[in-house]
Amino acid sequence: MRELDLHYPTCPIRNVLSRFSDKWSLLILVNLQGKEKMRYKELMAAIPDISQKMLSSTLKQLEADHFIIREAYAEIPPRVEYSLTEMAKSLIPVLNTMIDWSLVHFEEVTK
Repeated sequence: MRELDLHYPTCPIRNVLSRFSDKWSLLILVNLQGKEKMRYKELMAAIPDISQKMLSSTLKQLEADHFIIREAYAEIPPRVEYSLTEMAKSLIPVLNTMIDWSLVHFEEVTK
């Protein structure tokens, strides 16, 4: 294992984790896994406690960080679909491991 200076501002783990480690980003990424595309309303329904403002801003940030692809179609009414990038798809096994770990240790962590 490589030694990392976690206190240094250019530390890779520090900078990469900050891009998706908030709860909404993780939930969006996990909901998009295994699906070709999802629309905004489908994501809202899949994450019922997220506000429209938070979903919109999180989707914009995930797109800016190259985790998701946003496809807008020139239709009436407008249609926008979201999907995972190849980079994000490579992250999914790590996220699934974290989900498995959290299921095992949920009670210990939340005591």
